[in-house]
Amino acid sequence: MKKREVQASVKDERLVQRRRDQMIKGAVSLFKEKGFHRTTTREIAKAAGFSIGTLYEYIRTKEDVLYLVCDSIYDHVSERLQQDLENKQATLASLKLGIANYFRVIDEMQEEILVMYQEAKSLTKDALPYVLKKENEMAAMFEELITLCVENGELNLTDKQTKILSHTIIVEGQMWSFRRWALQKLYTLDEYIELQTELLFTGISGMSQVRKERVHD
Repeated sequence: MKKREVQASVKDERLVQRRRDQMIKGAVSLFKEKGFHRTTTREIAKAAGFSIGTLYEYIRTKEDVLYLVCDSIYDHVSERLQQDLENKQATLASLKLGIANYFRVIDEMQEEILVMYQEAKSLTKDALPYVLKKENEMAAMFEELITLCVENGELNLTDKQTKILSHTIIVEGQMWSFRRWALQKLYTLDEYIELQTELLFTGISGMSQVRKERVHD
């Protein structure tokens, strides 16, 4: 699916990105506090540090800002995971590193993630399918990492087990944001990554053992 274009009247791409990053930062705190529908574009402009006129040089609608919030999350996550995929080491160590990198991005962008899931219903009809597809693409990147480990003999999993594991990783990362009111009182980020990774790999070992037993039966 083609990336949804957000029109801007300014031609300097670096300036457009910088201004939009300012908008995203300002909008996230407002959307979290007031909700998408109760937040005005004038308030977003003020929070971003420029005038309403300047705001409309970089977007056309308030929905554009919400879309940019969602898209920035996936861009950051994909960039981190792609680095792991490009190495294609196909080892359990590289998979663990990919999981840790993903969890750290979630930590860095936890406010944006909360807003995205709270307000995704307000996305336009053309933007929502794109955002949902990006969610599946994140899981697919982990699926590729896991599949490489299977092909290299590091893991012994079925296709279905690989798919469910990839989605489990996505959800457990997001949980750090969704349940931070409880989890971040109990664990540091490093402790959370270590514990979740340990539990994930314990589950992987169990799935591999079950598959071996079925093959021998």
